[in-house]
Order: sequence, then structure tokens, then C-alpha cells
Amino acid sequence: MSPFFVMSLLFGLIFGHTAPLCAPSEYTIHVEKRECAYCLAINTTICAGFCMTRDSNGKKLLLKSALSQNVCTYKEMQYRTALIPGCPHHTLPYYSYPVALSCRCGKCNTDYSDCVRDRLRTNYCTKPQKLCNL
Repeated sequence: MSPFFVMSLLFGLIFGHTAPLCAPSEYTIHVEKRECAYCLAINTTICAGFCMTRDSNGKKLLLKSALSQNVCTYKEMQYRTALIPGCPHHTLPYYSYPVALSCRCGKCNTDYSDCVRDRLRTNYCTKPQKLCNL
């Protein structure tokens, strides 16, 4: 093997696992309203992946702002609106959701991201399902 190949292989093994792997990822959101007849399955993209972070051993000596860990979050996004079928006239049948255009590693912004995963919530339909591909 050539020295260039060996060095490239070593470089890839060493730095390949430390590079951020944060990117838009396909995701299906299930949306339903109590008043509406159907559940809507929306195919969209969210930010998902690994971001490099450091955990300090001296947590008691540092400020809380120095302890924040990076998460995979939106760099660019746009909102789209879907119409939930089977809603009565007195109900707003619209649901707006984010679509990730690009992602980055950074602090979680609670203005547009859920920074805590709620384990009690499930992502499924309890009513007949309609699929929305936008």
C-alpha cells in the first residue's frame, strides 16, 4: 500500500467519527384534531444527527452557559401549512409545520425547537389516516 493511502485511511478513521453528522432527515408527523374525522400523516424533513460536544469534569467551577451542549438544529427552515381533512366548518383545519432546508450544530433555540424529548408522546394516528406529501 502507498503511504498516501495509509495516511488517508488513518485520517478518515481518526477524524471521521468526530465530524458533525447533522443533516436534514426525512420524518413523518401525525396530526389530528378531536373535532376532525381524519388524522393527517405529513412527510417533512427535520434536523437530526450527531454533534460533537464536551462534558467538563469541573461542572461546579464553570458557569451554566459554559456547560450547554450542542444539538443538531435548524440553520435554514421554512414553514408549510397543511389542511386536515374532515373538519367541521367551525374548526380551523390548518396545521403549520417546519421543513428543514439545512442544519447546523449549535445551542437549542426554544423559539422554534423542542429541546426536551417527551417520552410519553407518541407519533401515531388514532383516527383513519390521510397522507400528505408536500
